Amino acid sequence: MDALDAALRQLAGHGEHLAALDAREAGHFAQVADRLTQLGDLVTGLGEVARDQADILARLQALDEQVTALAARLTGTGGGGADRDEAGEGQAYRPSPAPRWWKLHGTGRDEAVTRLAGWVEQVYRPGYGQLSAALGPCWARHPLCLYALDIAAELWSVLYLQPDRTTAVLSAQAEYQARILPALAGQMLTETTRCGHAQHRATPNGATTARPRP
Repeated sequence: MDALDAALRQLAGHGEHLAALDAREAGHFAQVADRLTQLGDLVTGLGEVARDQADILARLQALDEQVTALAARLTGTGGGGADRDEAGEGQAYRPSPAPRWWKLHGTGRDEAVTRLAGWVEQVYRPGYGQLSAALGPCWARHPLCLYALDIAAELWSVLYLQPDRTTAVLSAQAEYQARILPALAGQMLTETTRCGHAQHRATPNGATTARPRP
């Protein structure tokens, strides 16, 4: 009988211990559940922030593209060097790198001179009358003429190879026609008429004659 009482008391003690453990674990579970709820709320909030930031970044990118496009329209530099085609479409001309005439020799110099010669024969001589007629045929042998023609050709391209003509461009064209090009042509006339090369000048009947310069 005493053994049975002892066993019952031991079982009762175990029951109390288990009840305490259950209560403690229930508290732990409640704490974990509360933390999980907090973490869920935090993740939800972070997701909303991320979506907001993505939306802000997208708007900023769109605004940057709009500003870039507007700046290109205002400055006329929205192209990559292409000129207008026959249909009137295309992009604005961008000046090419300046030739380093003081360093160019051989094939490199010949190629640069050939590009200038193309502009001289296709644009300058057909379109600029008395100004172009004053250019001596020995211009390719004069560094001054190479510098001047490079400036004249590139500036002409910037002013005339544009998809649109603004008031500012029109004013710049007038400045080029009335002041810049005549000044460059005057420099080249002096340079190519006071050199020692054989000079070809048009006669009244349109023929050309060669006369050496001392």
